[in-house]
Amino acid sequence: MDMASAGTAGTAILGGGALGLTLAYRLARAGERVVVMEREPVVGGLAAGFRVGEDGPWLEKFYHHLFRTDTDAIALIRELGLADKLYWGTPNTSLLIGGTPYRLDGPLPVLTFPRLPIHDRLRLAFGLAVLKALPTPDLLEGRTAADWLPRWMGRRAYETVWEPQLRGKFGAYAGEIAAPWMWGRIHCRTSSLGYLRGGFQQIYEALAAGIAAHDGAVRLGTAVESIRPEADGALRVVSSAGDERYGRVVSTLAPRLTLRLAPDLPESYRARYEWGAAFGAHCLILALDRPLLKDVYWLSITDPDYPFLAAVEHTNYIPASEYGGRHLLYLGNYLPMDHPTMTATPDALLARYSPHLRRLNPAFSREWVRECWGFAAPFAQPIVTLDYKRHIPPHETPIPNLYVANMFQVYPQDRGQNYSIQLANTLAARLGA
Repeated sequence: MDMASAGTAGTAILGGGALGLTLAYRLARAGERVVVMEREPVVGGLAAGFRVGEDGPWLEKFYHHLFRTDTDAIALIRELGLADKLYWGTPNTSLLIGGTPYRLDGPLPVLTFPRLPIHDRLRLAFGLAVLKALPTPDLLEGRTAADWLPRWMGRRAYETVWEPQLRGKFGAYAGEIAAPWMWGRIHCRTSSLGYLRGGFQQIYEALAAGIAAHDGAVRLGTAVESIRPEADGALRVVSSAGDERYGRVVSTLAPRLTLRLAPDLPESYRARYEWGAAFGAHCLILALDRPLLKDVYWLSITDPDYPFLAAVEHTNYIPASEYGGRHLLYLGNYLPMDHPTMTATPDALLARYSPHLRRLNPAFSREWVRECWGFAAPFAQPIVTLDYKRHIPPHETPIPNLYVANMFQVYPQDRGQNYSIQLANTLAARLGA
């Protein structure tokens, strides 16, 4: 449908994840005519969920929780009337080292960590305290984690604790990751974790309903094909829903996707911001008839040769009784987007992963598995190298009224519901909401 003759509509927001929906909700409440375009059949983006059982609760496709420092997400949950469902706990989060899980989520576990001599434990604790105390990561700029961590925490602590995790997450990029990224992992996180009982999807369903209640629209299953400027300053958006004009467009898509959709962006802009690498995310989720990890919620894998980097037993945090007795286990990866795992079937991955699940629990049998699901998403993990910061695009682009807002801009963080919501709140204020 060509709407040019009908005048110019308000704001199109590309992407219905945490960022796009929160921004649309703020603008709609301020009186802006807003249309959200989302390619997937559900809202939520990387935080989207699926139903466990026909009428069961939502479960995230990719594991999620909150920290006490996630104040923007917590405030939004309260604003949407969902505070009574927000649960806080301190589940066991551990590292698998040499076949044994070790907790390192507090001062006492660090100081009693048996894999390091006492003086190395003290250096490890000191380095963690430094990262906790630094109010900003500015002093770390220009340093890699691979350089800073062994200097401050000791070579043995680095090789035992940090290097395997960096290698597991970033592969060949492990030595290039910027130290400010590590500051974000330590400074901004708490041992107390929050979860929205019934699933975080409830936030995004509530935002979508709020947008509709303020005369906005959320179009699911809508793929955007192009964004082109018009002579009168309007922007023409071509999508699977038609050909329409808007006064303003905000793309919350990954930078490379936005640049692909907007061919009129100048080459100088592309040269600076069409930059960097990102990995995709993959999770195989198993519904078991009994626990696999006993009392461990989050197990980061540092031992070599595992085909997944994290085993997250959600129901060692939220009771299995809330999911019809299912014990829910995520097996997560960040991988190059052309990696075979990204397109493998759940059954094929279960066959591949099963011997390694027996390494975690020798009693494991395929007969424990009641259901399994597999999910993959592109551009889920930006590779935060030393040059990353200078390639962060501003919200305004050289095309008037075309804005970008995405995970690339939450540096030194790299993802997370809270930082998406925070960015949406900041941009909404700049746009007059």
